[in-house]
Amino acid sequence: MDLHGYYRSSASWRVRIALNLKGLPAMHLSHHLRKGEQHDPAYLRLNPQGLVPTLSLDNGPPLTQSLAIIEWLDETHPTPPLLPTDPLRRARIRAFAQVIACDTHPVQNLKVLARLRQLGLPEDTVTAWAAWANTEGLGACEILVANEQGPFCFGSEPSLADICLIPQLFNARRFGVDVSAYPRLLQAEAATKTIPAFQDATPDRQHDAE
Repeated sequence: MDLHGYYRSSASWRVRIALNLKGLPAMHLSHHLRKGEQHDPAYLRLNPQGLVPTLSLDNGPPLTQSLAIIEWLDETHPTPPLLPTDPLRRARIRAFAQVIACDTHPVQNLKVLARLRQLGLPEDTVTAWAAWANTEGLGACEILVANEQGPFCFGSEPSLADICLIPQLFNARRFGVDVSAYPRLLQAEAATKTIPAFQDATPDRQHDAE
């Protein structure tokens, strides 16, 4: 498998964690988002959105969208599971993940912030926008797991929820959000720091880190 990504891309980071948890090797191919390499025609043939990540397979079409990639990995390589067998808990974990991947991260990603700058908004307003998006999303996530047993978001083992949470906390800090307001999320983050699969996926450990 080839994983097309970028070291600081949250969505790519999620897939790196999942691959590591599954113990699956992949060739990591970098597309520098700030230089616009994701718009290269050759890459657009793999991912017509011009986004990362894309997972290229030897025996099938490329896969796009991080949650779809992660669920495919979980279905084809079920150990360790990233989603429980109970339908209700699966739905709750997916809902948590989608708060981040669908409603929080896209609102503050590079593409949206670049557009805000193009519209003439000053940099402090752009940063405030990104901080607001993170505060809204993480605040909801804190409530969603407030009554869940830890140490991870949904129990004693990491799941899709934790995979989505860790990159988003990184983003929140980057935009100046006081994450101490989310003690339950920080508990889950602390638990992931004991797992090499999470630590080896961090941006600073990637071959294209700057």
